[in-house]
Amino acid sequence: MQTRIGSVGSLEEGKDPVITTRTSQSKTLPLRALQLFGFFLALCIGFSIISIYTIRRFGIYSTVTTVKSTFVPCAEEPNSLDHWRKPPSSLLHSMSDKELLWRASFVPRIKKYPFNRLPKIAFMFLTKGPLPLAPLWERFFKGHEGLYSVYIHSLPSFKAEFPSSSVFYRRQIPSQVAEWGRMSMCDAERRLLANALLDISNEWFILLSESCIPLYNFSVIYQYIMKSKHSFMGAFDDPGPFGRGRYNYNMVPEVNISKWRKGSQWFEVNRKLAINMVEDVTYYPKFEQFCRPACYVDEHYFPTMLTIQTPNLLANRSITWVDWSRGGPHPGTFGRSDITEDFFKRILEGRQCRYNDQPSSICFLFARKFAPSAMEPLLRIAQKVLGF
Repeated sequence: MQTRIGSVGSLEEGKDPVITTRTSQSKTLPLRALQLFGFFLALCIGFSIISIYTIRRFGIYSTVTTVKSTFVPCAEEPNSLDHWRKPPSSLLHSMSDKELLWRASFVPRIKKYPFNRLPKIAFMFLTKGPLPLAPLWERFFKGHEGLYSVYIHSLPSFKAEFPSSSVFYRRQIPSQVAEWGRMSMCDAERRLLANALLDISNEWFILLSESCIPLYNFSVIYQYIMKSKHSFMGAFDDPGPFGRGRYNYNMVPEVNISKWRKGSQWFEVNRKLAINMVEDVTYYPKFEQFCRPACYVDEHYFPTMLTIQTPNLLANRSITWVDWSRGGPHPGTFGRSDITEDFFKRILEGRQCRYNDQPSSICFLFARKFAPSAMEPLLRIAQKVLGF
């Protein structure tokens, strides 16, 4: 009996722990689940409170803006073709002259463009400040968008105030003071060329002053320049005191007196010659050091350099008319009383020159110097006399 009782007791003891364990687990599991749920709920509430505070404190848009600022569309990638073929969105870059000339000297080795390229004329205005004849040029350019670019080199202190509708609006380039007859004048011209070369569509480059006017409408000038086999740079051998008399024998061997040339400051060159002019490091030091007043470097540097390098590409004449008949170091200036139909007939008629190695009666496309007072009569007769 004792054994049975013991056995029964043992069996009962064997059952009791099992029953007790199951009862404990069934009570413990819901308790732990509730604890975990409570912890998770508290965590969510805390996170929500922090998020609401952050949004109220700093604003949700700052987070969105940060995300957007790290995204660069494919079209704006520096290595895309558009980055190289499209002109700079702003002319007011921060490059030094050394950096600018280096960048402008880039030349593609493959001549055929992998995109549709409409060749443009770069009209480069070298001026001290205002452009008093701007209304005439506005009329000249009207309707020919996509065929021209405009660049202005003025005194650094000058701030242009052209309306946003003007072709001159925000067309000033970073500039420096340019002194007449000194190398700083050629620096300004190279600066204009270099900035214009950054636009791969610019094929021809015309240097003008604030006193220049066009003598024909845009279509005539564009066709004349586009079809020419030569660039219009005056480069002649003047044996007198104002030509060879300005030569310095310290310029040899780079510049020999037999290649010394003189020409008008106002030129037109194609893209190949423009690159030659901005990349030059051979002739520049010689002219900078040995061609100083009374050797006026802006009359000799480019004509001589291009005569040495590419004489076959030069027409050896300028397409900008000036009047030296009055004598003195500067050409004649024309004001209100000079602007008549007969005045322009004297400029345009009865002349002969060479164009593509053939005789031509159209020798000049531009003229200078015109005073601000000439603006009103010029606008009045422009359509009848100048064709625009």
